[in-house]
Amino acid sequence: MEGELQRRVGGNLRRIRVERGLSQEQFADVLGVHRTYMGGVERGERNLTLKSLERLADHLDIDPRILLD
Repeated sequence: MEGELQRRVGGNLRRIRVERGLSQEQFADVLGVHRTYMGGVERGERNLTLKSLERLADHLDIDPRILLD
């Protein structure tokens, strides 16, 4: 299914954000991105590069593979 991986990564990021009790804006600040960009990622609308995925995972102090599972 086209875009499934993007939606999965976005859903995992949303889950992590909610688990940490952060608003989308707070989460975007933690990750060093704009709130609207973060919203697009969470909805699976943004096609992240592997480098971006690694950077987000690094900011969250998690293994990047967690975002792909």
